[in-house]
Amino acid sequence: MITVLSGGTGTPKLLQGLKEIYGPANMNIIVNTLENDYFSGVYVSADVDTVLYTMADMINEEFWYGVRNDTFITHERLKELGYSELLRIGDIDRATKIQKTMLLENHTLSEAVNIQAQEMGIKSNIIPMSNENSEIELITDIGRLDFHDFLIKHQSSPEVLDIKYSNVIPSEGVVESIENSDAVIIGPSNPITSISPILYLEGVKKALKNTYTIAVSPIVGSDTVSGPASKFMKALDIEVSSVGVASLYKDFLDVMVIDEKDYDLKDELENIVDKVIVTNTIMKTLDDKKNLAGIILNNIK
Repeated sequence: MITVLSGGTGTPKLLQGLKEIYGPANMNIIVNTLENDYFSGVYVSADVDTVLYTMADMINEEFWYGVRNDTFITHERLKELGYSELLRIGDIDRATKIQKTMLLENHTLSEAVNIQAQEMGIKSNIIPMSNENSEIELITDIGRLDFHDFLIKHQSSPEVLDIKYSNVIPSEGVVESIENSDAVIIGPSNPITSISPILYLEGVKKALKNTYTIAVSPIVGSDTVSGPASKFMKALDIEVSSVGVASLYKDFLDVMVIDEKDYDLKDELENIVDKVIVTNTIMKTLDDKKNLAGIILNNIK
C-alpha cells in the first residue's frame, strides 16, 4: 500500500501512471483542501475533484480541471442573465459539485467524497486533508487577495509578498494512512499551497518521519513545471529550485526525484537527502507518466 500527497496540478499526472502500473486499489490519496470554497451556490473542492476525475478517467487534460468534453450551457445561460461566474464550471462538473454540496448538509467532506468516489467506480481511497473550512490569503503588491481572485481574476500576475493560511484538524484517516503505508509519495504539486498545508496538519510530519518518503520535484531549473509556485516560494524566501523544495521536506524525506536537466544539483541535494534520483519528470504522455511511476515504485524499500 502506498499513500500519495496531492494537489490539483502536477500530481494527478503521476497518479495516472501509478494507477496503470501499481493498481488503484493499493493507493491512498491525501488531497489538499486549503482552496475549497463556495462559488455560484455550490461547494468547490477543486483539487479533490481533479483527483476524482483523474482516477475515474474523466479529467480534462488540457486544463487539469473539470471534465473532458464537458458542456457549458449553464455557465453561458448565467452570463446571459447578467451573472458572471468567477469560475467557469462545466455542466457535468457542476452536477458533481451540486451533489457534494447537498451531501455536505448531513455528511463530512470525507464522507461526501467517499460516496462520490464509489459512485464513479474509483477503487483508491481518496482522503480530503481536512473536513474543516480553511482559508488562504495572499499579501500582494496590489493588496490582500483571496487565492481564487489571485489565480483567476488576476491571472496570477501580482507579486506575492506573503502567504497566510489557517491551520485545520486532519480528517480521519490522514495520519493513519501514512503510518500504515509501505511508502509515501509526495507528488509534484505546488509545495507551498498544495503540499505544505498537508504537512502542517497535526501528526503528519511525525508519521512521515517513520515512513519511507519519496518526493518528486515540481521544479525544473529555476521555474515550476506548472502553476505559480515560484512566486509563492520567493515570497517565503525559499530558493526556487529542487534544492528549495528538498529543504522544505528535509526533516522526513528519504528520496528526492529531480529532472535530468537538474543533474548539476545532485551533489548539493545529497547533502540534504539520502538518495537522489535523476530522470525525466516532464509528463507529456502516458508512457512518461508510467515510466516515472515505475522508477519511483522501484525505489521503494
